[in-house]
Amino acid sequence: MNRPVNVGLIGCGNISEAYFAGCKRYDILQLSACADLDPTRARAKAEKHGVRALTVEELLADPAIEIVINLTIPQAHAPLNERILRAGKHAYTEKPFALDVAESRRVLAIARRRKLLVGSAPDTFLGGGIQTARQLLDDGAIGRPLAATAYMLCRGHESWHPAPEFYYQHGGGPMFDMGPYYVTALVNLLGPVRRVSAITKASFAHRLITSQPLAGKKVKVEVPTHYSGTAEFANGAVATLIMSFDTYPIPNQPCIVIYGSEGTMIVPDPNTFAGPVRVRRAADAEFAEMPLTHSDQRLRGTGVADLAYTLRRRRRRHRCSGELAHHVIEIMAAFERSSRLGRHVRLTSTAARPAALPPSLPLNVLDA
Repeated sequence: MNRPVNVGLIGCGNISEAYFAGCKRYDILQLSACADLDPTRARAKAEKHGVRALTVEELLADPAIEIVINLTIPQAHAPLNERILRAGKHAYTEKPFALDVAESRRVLAIARRRKLLVGSAPDTFLGGGIQTARQLLDDGAIGRPLAATAYMLCRGHESWHPAPEFYYQHGGGPMFDMGPYYVTALVNLLGPVRRVSAITKASFAHRLITSQPLAGKKVKVEVPTHYSGTAEFANGAVATLIMSFDTYPIPNQPCIVIYGSEGTMIVPDPNTFAGPVRVRRAADAEFAEMPLTHSDQRLRGTGVADLAYTLRRRRRRHRCSGELAHHVIEIMAAFERSSRLGRHVRLTSTAARPAALPPSLPLNVLDA
């Protein structure tokens, strides 16, 4: 039996609830402390979940804590990851891993020098939906993957989010907000990307917030809000991606579709751990829903557990690795770079497909 890994959490906003719940699922994790720039918020979460409330400095200095979960705002992800690593602790961060390739590369370099592990969300590709899709692909259910489409279409977040300004600032936009789910899922299914070609734009110079408490405030748009492009994978497959905050989507538009030499697969929403997965083979008249081979009841925190298993069993690679996250960051950044330069952008990084989860695992473990 693996000795539990002691975990601390920095950033006690809304997403922290999902991590408190998810980490409790796994025998290998012991979430013992939390911190936030707002001490009141940290104390409230600590009281609710039975952990210690610490300052950020106290948490980083605590010798018992081995992994720190970084749930701060995107602009703070890479700088705080550097602090975590320099404090001698392993780091796991919410998406995006960084705001640009240089930040991402710097975090990985520090981790390598200090022989520490670094990981990143999203971990939703470890859920039953996408793991079932991965199993079917690996089993040849639709033959050789040839192409894919990935669509994340919406009209922006200013109608519902209480503080939506950062979605339109550096590090925001639909690609860096939602792209990590889609691009990570595609790399898990198809492998690393070789090159990207894209056009990006911002359709509106300003956004009007209609949600409370900032209703009526205008936000200057500083990033592209519509991305349209293609990614060529090392295995030869070509994916078309559209990520947009400028559109009103078609109802029931599939999030991801994989087209193979022998059939087509509709992959579920990569922002969830659930299904369904639908397949239509060459001889089929219509799509059929496939039985899930993996549980769809996993939660955020699964990637932290996976990192913890690697910490205890160094012979295995963790699936939500910094190397995967860095490759995803470079892919996403390449869309805007391609548009700006007016040419294909070839990737300088790569990442192995994460190992598939064994099917039918109990919810409290991630290894057979």
